Amino acid sequence: MSTPHPSSVPSARLDHLDATRAFALLLGIVFHASLSFMPIYIGWAVQDVSTSGWVAAFVTVSHSFRMELFFLLAGFFACVVVRRHGVGAFVRSRAVRLAVPFVVGWFAIRPLLVSGWMMGAASLRGDVDFWGGIRFGFESLKTLPDGLFVGTHLWFLYYLMMITALVLAARALIGATGAAGDRLLGFGDKATAWLAGSRWRLPLLALPTAALLWFMQMWGMDTPDRSLLPHVPVTLVYGGCFVLGWMLARQDGLLDRCTRLSWTLGVVAIAAVLATLVLAPIQGLPSHPQFLVARTAYVCTYAMMMWSLVFLTVGAFRRWCNRPRPVVRYVSDASYWLYLAHLPVVVWLQVAVAEWEIHWLLKLVFVSVATIGGLLAIYDLVVRPTVIGRLLNGRRKPRAFIIPPASARPMEA
Repeated sequence: MSTPHPSSVPSARLDHLDATRAFALLLGIVFHASLSFMPIYIGWAVQDVSTSGWVAAFVTVSHSFRMELFFLLAGFFACVVVRRHGVGAFVRSRAVRLAVPFVVGWFAIRPLLVSGWMMGAASLRGDVDFWGGIRFGFESLKTLPDGLFVGTHLWFLYYLMMITALVLAARALIGATGAAGDRLLGFGDKATAWLAGSRWRLPLLALPTAALLWFMQMWGMDTPDRSLLPHVPVTLVYGGCFVLGWMLARQDGLLDRCTRLSWTLGVVAIAAVLATLVLAPIQGLPSHPQFLVARTAYVCTYAMMMWSLVFLTVGAFRRWCNRPRPVVRYVSDASYWLYLAHLPVVVWLQVAVAEWEIHWLLKLVFVSVATIGGLLAIYDLVVRPTVIGRLLNGRRKPRAFIIPPASARPMEA
């Protein structure tokens, strides 16, 4: 199988893509922070006394593209690392950065999430016992192995490992076929280059995505956190995003061409978002006389919304965040830790503010800022400069917010 010469692989850090990936993860924190303010109860740990339909709109839109964007970039970076360092180094790196956080994180986070759900249930009765909830959460581990590795937001690591393994297996199989594999890859590269430059790329990607969305729940992409058995439609959607990112990375400039900002892309995104929000209430009612029509239109507009927002986000960060900025790079490094650790903190804070008689937006901002700010402080103190930082970021890095003592500062001339 032909492989690009190492000299053709870009060596500079792609700052705008690092920033885009960080944005996708931080958006996930705000997404989870908003769920207690939904106007209808969705099975979340707690429902706040202040709710809004605007939150439902935000949840629908943000949920439609943040993980798709993450998997697209994961595929892109995976291809870049394989081309630079080889499959062996890539597998070792991903085993450490994905498998270890998935296993260790599950045992650390699952009890804390269970405690949050217990606190939320107690808050409905006006009686929240924080330490009692924590104790109950850790006692829930006694039920193992029932429910092992399910029930947290870390499902995305499981699916990323699974999809990565499938792509590497397919790559090895194609490589074993020799000339036939080269021809297949050549055809794939030509098809990807054509798609990246085609004005029809949005509907061509949206059509198969809409077909898969038909088999999911009524409000868009499913969250496959209840079983280790792969959710086939979800696997195909995220796997498709990963493969597209991989193929775009094989040829210089394709991702930029595919995500180029334009008025057409912006208009399509706005129209798709509005149509999806209008159709959402109807397609959620199977008894409605126009349910099938609304459902069909909904999955189509949802898919168009998904892909247009993915492309717009990458294009926007390429245009406005394409130079190295220390703050952006720091947040990008911290974003993985923030997303891994955020959910219990979010739920605890949601429970704490649930009965406050103030506007939902103020509480949403408080929960989001307090979660991100608190976890950033922990990141700087005990993650970034330690073995945990090496595990998550590839190497240890110095603290950014700790001022060294005067004796340790260099003397001025």
